[in-house]
Amino acid sequence: QVQLVESGGGLVQAGGSLRLSCVASGRTDSTFAMGWFRQIPGKQRNIVAAIMWNGDEIFIEDSVRGRTRISKDNAKNTIYLEMTSVKPSDTADYYCAADLKQRDTVVIVTGLWEHWGRGTRVTVSS
Repeated sequence: QVQLVESGGGLVQAGGSLRLSCVASGRTDSTFAMGWFRQIPGKQRNIVAAIMWNGDEIFIEDSVRGRTRISKDNAKNTIYLEMTSVKPSDTADYYCAADLKQRDTVVIVTGLWEHWGRGTRVTVSS
């Protein structure tokens, strides 16, 4: 098992930026990838970005590409999500996830990720 704790959510003005952190503990040595997802209440949880834990592969969802960066600090067992030029449509609960299955590539299907943090809410005001 791996435990994930997100931080950094809150109220952000439109046009501003946000930075989320996720600290992993537990079986981090078995982690294949980590990712960020977001969910609007009543809607499906969708991937925002993902990063291979012991490699270079990165996925960024189309709607946020160009203003979103995902990064990692393996020594701190932490991943980060940085987003600029935020919009009210970025308002959501943001979740950190870990994939412990060894695969050929990072997966983007939400249901394939088994380990989740509790989430952190981001509200973008217009």
